[in-house]
Amino acid sequence: MTSALLSIAMIAGFALLWGAWRLWKRDGLGQKVWLMIAAALVLFVNIAIWTVPDEQGRSLAESTDQPN
Repeated sequence: MTSALLSIAMIAGFALLWGAWRLWKRDGLGQKVWLMIAAALVLFVNIAIWTVPDEQGRSLAESTDQPN
């Protein structure tokens, strides 16, 4: 389940960047463009937090995917 959510978050982040680029091309740089870029960056940082392994080689995504 965690892998699916991380995949959806990646798609959403790229969609936000694509939408910001399209809005910038149409209307120029504005507050909405910066907010979309910021939201995408927050998503990417959260994904990195969940997937980058620690010193023991474990990540948060791996620890939650294990069945009980």
